[in-house]
Amino acid sequence: MTFNTADLKQDILLALYKNMLRPRMIEEKMLILLRQGKISKWFSGIGQEAISVGVTMALNKVEYILPMHRNLGVFTTREIPLYRLFSQWQGKASGFTKGRDRSFHFGTQDYKIVGMISHLGPQLGVADGIALASKLNNKNQVTAVFTGEGGTSEGDFHEALNVASVWQLPVLFCVENNGYGLSTPTNEQYNCENIADRGLGYGMESHIIDGNNVIEVYTKINEIAKSIRNNPRPVLIEFKTFRIRGHEEASGTKYVPQDLMDYWGAKDPVINFESFLRDENLLTEIENTHIKESIINEINEHLEVAFSEEKIIPDLSIELGDVFQSFEYQYIEINKESKNIRFVDAISEGLKQNMERHSNLVIMGQDVAEYGGVFKITDGFINLFGKDRVRNTPICESAIVETAMGLSIAGMKSIVEMQFADFVSSGFNPVVNYLAKSYYRWNQNADVVIRMPCGGGVAAGPFHSQTNEAWFTKTPGLKVVYPAFPYDAKGLLATAINDPNPVLYFEHKALYRSIRQDVPIDYYTLPFGKASRLSEGDSITIISYGAAVHWVLETLEINPSISADVLDLRTLHPLDVETIYKSVKKTGKAIILQEDSLFGGIASDISALIMEHCFQFLDAPVKRVASLDTPIPFSSQLEHQYLAKSRFESELKKLLNY
Repeated sequence: MTFNTADLKQDILLALYKNMLRPRMIEEKMLILLRQGKISKWFSGIGQEAISVGVTMALNKVEYILPMHRNLGVFTTREIPLYRLFSQWQGKASGFTKGRDRSFHFGTQDYKIVGMISHLGPQLGVADGIALASKLNNKNQVTAVFTGEGGTSEGDFHEALNVASVWQLPVLFCVENNGYGLSTPTNEQYNCENIADRGLGYGMESHIIDGNNVIEVYTKINEIAKSIRNNPRPVLIEFKTFRIRGHEEASGTKYVPQDLMDYWGAKDPVINFESFLRDENLLTEIENTHIKESIINEINEHLEVAFSEEKIIPDLSIELGDVFQSFEYQYIEINKESKNIRFVDAISEGLKQNMERHSNLVIMGQDVAEYGGVFKITDGFINLFGKDRVRNTPICESAIVETAMGLSIAGMKSIVEMQFADFVSSGFNPVVNYLAKSYYRWNQNADVVIRMPCGGGVAAGPFHSQTNEAWFTKTPGLKVVYPAFPYDAKGLLATAINDPNPVLYFEHKALYRSIRQDVPIDYYTLPFGKASRLSEGDSITIISYGAAVHWVLETLEINPSISADVLDLRTLHPLDVETIYKSVKKTGKAIILQEDSLFGGIASDISALIMEHCFQFLDAPVKRVASLDTPIPFSSQLEHQYLAKSRFESELKKLLNY
């Protein structure tokens, strides 16, 4: 291995060595502790230290790095106290996730590090979001994100690089090509000579760097980072390296040919650089001994602190209280002046007033800029707020949700428009695994609203008609809003944007231009978790939300003799169980109408809650009415049969006569 010092001063060379040696010695200790059963799992980065250290030293401390589980050198070079890392790996409170996640699955704003999740790919798009915030705020900062050659096979890789290139985001995409994705070699992962060659397809600059040569890593990344700060753009880096140990320790390396292991063993970045420094008289034997003794002492001292820390004592209130970031709802007084507008207009006005109110709010989605969105909700916004804040996106739902997460990490708000709620399935992973879990895992909120145009009744077939709220009411960490009236739509949207937690905001397409209401002209808010009682009665409680609320009202209009409490839930999480229970205890009967198919829908949970908490007050079983357990058909005749609307009146009367 040849080292070209490139006029680097001795203190930099020694710092590179010390910063590589430190994670190497920590890892060697961790492997001992793993065998002793004192940590649960270990993903080794031995042999890859030059990449983590070189990249981290080339970046400024205020610049974010998104590492993987083989990048211990990122954490140690950023000088995180070792006892905190050791406590993290032992599930202790002094770690970064309060015992809720393991290994390197954590982030820390104090050190500008954003850790991975096991799905690998989402962090690439998150880096886009952090870089976008840097670009919008003229910070001239680089964001570095790591992945392995296996991770480049994920769709998130393509989406993130495509978005970064289209938007010219200052992201350094660092691919550690270490030969194997667990046991799968590179020739079974991709069919091009170099991963860096893909840069051409994205219109992106790319480089290949010897990942075992710390000087080459540091000097080239330092040069590239300086260039990106002056000329924001993404750059793809492929680091050629090798994984000396197993994917994780339990899997071993029996699948690796011995000659390949020997070849890369001879290229050990720490041993080779140590020899170079000694040959150049930059490091004496005595100095090296002192360095190693100092690191050993540091490791042992911090291990003692971590081992002596008590195990976490479970506290139910703390666990439940950390699912969401605290949000204190602020009531904004409603001005009496109003105008009669459609549902779609209420959402558009709400968005506009919130964009005026929050200068750090960005709207992203397919065709939302010049075209104004497929439903014209953001029509004219680009003239008011500019293309920086109203951003057309490529067709890449995952990357845009991830970008929204990155914006939140960087202190910005965002609204993502799913062109149709159905398409969220293409971005499902980052919604339920990243947005929903980040605050619980490491106290990082996801200040993101995802707008979900949804629902049937418009003869749009199985891919443009779903009402898929149950996918998200099941997921702790997400709030779900589903208004039925223009007044509620505008006020709840404002609250959703104010709330620092992720909110799925459902908008029924069939209501857009069919429902009108007097809506206050000025900005106002409405609270989450408060159902609206639309009518009062004594015979039965009818519970519904979204377009189905209007089916209820139509049914009662043609059956004026029915005395019913009609509850419009408005938000599904949080759910207003207090109002539900109070009404059911009064009427003794409950029927729940949802547009979603029956099995696994929220009506099932509401029914169970009523049975558990109001059983002694019931005069009949709780009834659920829902659409058929089939995909939504296209033809109007089949759709009419599918929708619960066609069955609600008869089921309501059956329950009244029970």
